[in-house]
Amino acid sequence: MLTIEALSHRLSSYLEPPQIDQVRRAYYYAEQAHDGQKRRSGEDYITHPLAVADILTSMHMDHQSLMAAMLHDVIEDTGIPKKAIAKQFGDPVAELVDGVSKLTQIEFESQAEKQAENFQKMALAMANDLRVILVKLADRLHNMRTLGAMPPHKKRRIAKETLEIYAPIAHRLGMNDLRLEFEDRGFYAMYPLRATRMQAALKTARGNRKELVEQIQTAIEKRLGRESVNAVVIGREKHLYSIYQKMRQKKKFFKEIMDVYAFRIIVDSVDACYRALGVIHNLYKPVAGEFKDYIAIPKANGYQSLHTVLVGMHGVPIEVQIRTKEMDEMANTGIAAHFLYKSNSDDALSSSHNRARQWVQGLLEMQRRAGDSLEFIENVKIDLFPDEVYVFTPKGRIVELPHGATAVDFAYAVHTDIGNTCVACRINGRLAPLSQPLQSGQKVTIITAPGAQPNPNWLNFTISGKARSAIRHYLKNQRHHHSVALGKKMLGRALADIDLDVDNLSDEHKDKLQKSTGAASMEALFEDIGLGNRIAYAVAKLLQPDADIKPRGGSIYSPLTIDSSDGVLITFAKCCRPIPGDPIIGHISSGKGLVIHQETCHNLAEIRHNPEKISHVNWAPTVSGEFLVDIRAEVESERGIIATLATRVTEQGGNIEHIHVNERDAHNSVINLCIGVQNRIHLANIMRRIRNLSFVIRIHRAKN
Repeated sequence: MLTIEALSHRLSSYLEPPQIDQVRRAYYYAEQAHDGQKRRSGEDYITHPLAVADILTSMHMDHQSLMAAMLHDVIEDTGIPKKAIAKQFGDPVAELVDGVSKLTQIEFESQAEKQAENFQKMALAMANDLRVILVKLADRLHNMRTLGAMPPHKKRRIAKETLEIYAPIAHRLGMNDLRLEFEDRGFYAMYPLRATRMQAALKTARGNRKELVEQIQTAIEKRLGRESVNAVVIGREKHLYSIYQKMRQKKKFFKEIMDVYAFRIIVDSVDACYRALGVIHNLYKPVAGEFKDYIAIPKANGYQSLHTVLVGMHGVPIEVQIRTKEMDEMANTGIAAHFLYKSNSDDALSSSHNRARQWVQGLLEMQRRAGDSLEFIENVKIDLFPDEVYVFTPKGRIVELPHGATAVDFAYAVHTDIGNTCVACRINGRLAPLSQPLQSGQKVTIITAPGAQPNPNWLNFTISGKARSAIRHYLKNQRHHHSVALGKKMLGRALADIDLDVDNLSDEHKDKLQKSTGAASMEALFEDIGLGNRIAYAVAKLLQPDADIKPRGGSIYSPLTIDSSDGVLITFAKCCRPIPGDPIIGHISSGKGLVIHQETCHNLAEIRHNPEKISHVNWAPTVSGEFLVDIRAEVESERGIIATLATRVTEQGGNIEHIHVNERDAHNSVINLCIGVQNRIHLANIMRRIRNLSFVIRIHRAKN
């Protein structure tokens, strides 16, 4: 059985004594924390963390990763908090342990199959430090090696998770040896019968093929020798799970798959790879369209090789991979991002291989070149998936969103109706602004309200196409409905003067109006009036040109009521910013519909006496919403004034849109605030709170 002494001895081959001591300290700490806990097999629990550290040692991982391996179940199983670990072993180790714990929690929460791929991506995106993933992979590998003690249903669940999530992650990171072991152990645990039968069939098939494999191998070796290409030729065996996958996906028989012979040729240099390719293309006929050059264009995980398919003696297909020793090690053990291969010089290539391999064998020189390795990991992460964020719904479904997406994007991704009625959100259970960019691994809950509607401001921060087009579509429709309703109301008033009812117009009246105005329908005509492109009185006059229709004093006309700041068709003038409670007047402006001003606004002086353009309006008693208003405060200059003002405004439930400060002289300043309020009473309360501050000389509402 493995002991900490034996592990320390193995570590001494590549770590410094002080680092080995730290790993031992972590071991003793974990041993104490897990005291009395047993694994299912009856062994002490500490044997598991020790074995995980041992797996990482064979990858030459740095001491921090090994410490995290020793401690990786401490937060989860023993109730010791992250802070305590940070205090004992430093923040980097605590972060790694915390990262591994978080991944483990997610794994148990979400079991849906179709999410496996998203989970892989999310696991990688969440691990700010990819070492978290490597510790997790080693943890999973040891669990797979000791599956024997588990009950069958648990075995199957763990195997399924391994096949769907961890084997692909290992593959994505280019760690082929690890992937093969995951797949074969997972296959045996998931389908013991299929695996046993296939293993037997494979054994028989290998016996029958032996002679032909040797013949082809000899032929290739001889020809390469004759052309003086120094090479090692290996007959490649397909492993169980990949044969099984091919049989299922390509619907092929076992025999058809086994009829392909595969070889790997390992040479000294990149140059020799291409020479060897020429030699074997001369020996056997290549199959057109089957040649792939992954040396010039490596795969995303850094894999490099030349692949070709040939037709050998008796028409048997032969698959050949040609690569250098470095590429072979890379393919088996490790991750290297393709950005390393952008330089073409041989020197740069070999050093990039070294860097990649060191990382692979686990950031071998992590401590010596911290800058490099960490940057390298970051770049690998960016290369794996640059622009996606993965978040959870409350039920544990994973939603994929573009990088920088917000809760509103998330709401529309779940369902358009949820987007349209969303009013707030919780991120990981805490209330958060709708505009806050989401990060991978967060759980997002959307709070909706019946009757809520999209806010045009959302277009400033939504990222996804679905959200943006849904918001625009809604606003366009809403604008149309509002303008039609407003236009109908205004025309109704004008027609009342000539004793006509807008709802009961005769067909000839309607035809006459449409012909005279050129409108396609009555609805289009109402919309035109509502948008301010036509004047209601002028349209009414078309029906009785000689009638004297003049708007008299506002009292006779039932005033239009304004009941919300969201009415897309009613706009509030910025010059005087009316709020509920102010005496108001409306004027019809082309394209903007009805623009509401305060009655005393100077900008209306010109048109106040032009009754066709003026509309008498009142606030509805139920009006609600947020209305902007400008305030001007003269203050004595002190430190922290802005903060104090902001606090006073928010305490009263106001919302600051912007602040502008003008310095008068060394002692005094003028601060202009634009704040959102509900009505005049609300504004008065806020102003009273500000007026009480010692440094405020004068405060009043700004006009024009």
